[in-house]
Amino acid sequence: MFAYVLAEGIELRLDATEIQVRRSPAGRGGRRAFGSGKKNQNTMKATVIADWRGRTLWTDALRPGRMHGATAARNEGLVVCFQHFPDVEVLLDYGYLGLSRDHPGQAITPPRKPQPGALPGRVDQRERDRHWHSSDRITVEHALADHKRWKQLTRFTHRRDRLPEAYRAIAGG
Repeated sequence: MFAYVLAEGIELRLDATEIQVRRSPAGRGGRRAFGSGKKNQNTMKATVIADWRGRTLWTDALRPGRMHGATAARNEGLVVCFQHFPDVEVLLDYGYLGLSRDHPGQAITPPRKPQPGALPGRVDQRERDRHWHSSDRITVEHALADHKRWKQLTRFTHRRDRLPEAYRAIAGG
């Protein structure tokens, strides 16, 4: 996908979403891995890459909800793609600041808040840059919203091991 994006000159957008799943039975190993700190529910996390039109280009194998989105992206091999394709840019949100630090110019996050007492011009410029970034990145949020329109992905009530194939079928279709 990165080779295609590089050839076409497309800027990618990456984000993750959580899908509520059933809690595993007591006494079973790995039960805590699915507990999300963000939603205080048992979830699985899907990382999605979309293009500027909001079309889903890629989705990974779903991870337990306890895993951070940046860690899931690293485990899925996106860091290797950044190394092999240094001209590809990916728009990210604040949750991926570590990727932005490790891959400057490729993993693009919103600008940081200026220090207290910064010049008004600098504050205004940061606000304009932040607005541009969020306006460009909104398409991945729309792609995630399209996936969640399916009732099965608002709360997945079937076996957790079946969710990855269901999610890929919905995201790809």
